[in-house]
Amino acid sequence: MKKNILYIIPILLLLSCVKQTDWTLQSQSTDLIVVEGIITDTMGSQRIIITHPVSGLNETPQPVSGANVIITNEDSAYTLTEHPLNSGTYITKSSFIGQTGKNYSLLIAINNRLYTAKAYMVPGIHFNALTYSKDEGDNLYHIDSVAKAFDTRDTAMWEVLLDWSHVPGYGNADPSKTKARLLYYTLPTLDVSQIFAPPVEDIRFPPGTIIVERRYSLTPEHAAFLRTLILETNWQGGLFSTVPANVITNLSSGAVGFFAACSITTLSLTVLP
Repeated sequence: MKKNILYIIPILLLLSCVKQTDWTLQSQSTDLIVVEGIITDTMGSQRIIITHPVSGLNETPQPVSGANVIITNEDSAYTLTEHPLNSGTYITKSSFIGQTGKNYSLLIAINNRLYTAKAYMVPGIHFNALTYSKDEGDNLYHIDSVAKAFDTRDTAMWEVLLDWSHVPGYGNADPSKTKARLLYYTLPTLDVSQIFAPPVEDIRFPPGTIIVERRYSLTPEHAAFLRTLILETNWQGGLFSTVPANVITNLSSGAVGFFAACSITTLSLTVLP
């Protein structure tokens, strides 16, 4: 009997830690902007997204339109154009390709204010493909492992794209139900909030699914930004959540977010029955 009581007490203590939280969001300065942009070494338009901060949960950010945006490196300068108009999305010509070993600077001018940031692109590396396995109950598959969550020397962000819209029986389904995008991270630190993070949606997919796996190289500064961002989002609400804090940034005063340069390594595969 005493042994059973010893098991029950910790369970009651854990249950007692669950409580409702009311979020009080402080209003931000009207001059503050949010910048999101990653320069990559793949062919295509590079883009910088600029928005205003939100004052409530799940609000849609409003775009910052009419800005002058320039990206430079040691020997070139690229002017970005807002497209479409009033979208807050600024793009380069498709011929722009980032280069590893280069230092990049971002300059944003709007309303007589100048915002700046710097980024460096480290080389990408080849990697082993993710692993998946079959669920015998419904003959669907799920991802087992993508990459190590912790590595002090090989930090990376992983983007996994799943598409089974072409598989027989799914052609007429809602496109949002036949595609998925997942993000994973290999960071140089290991946090308790990461180990005991809240559960995430379990994506299941049929044989024939096409998987595109992309590895984004990270600088130490970019990895640190992602860590603080995930601590405030994906890893909040778990067994050991952290005290809310500001997410770090590499942008100058008056701006938040992050400007990064990443080398991308891509691998594609098809799920075989």
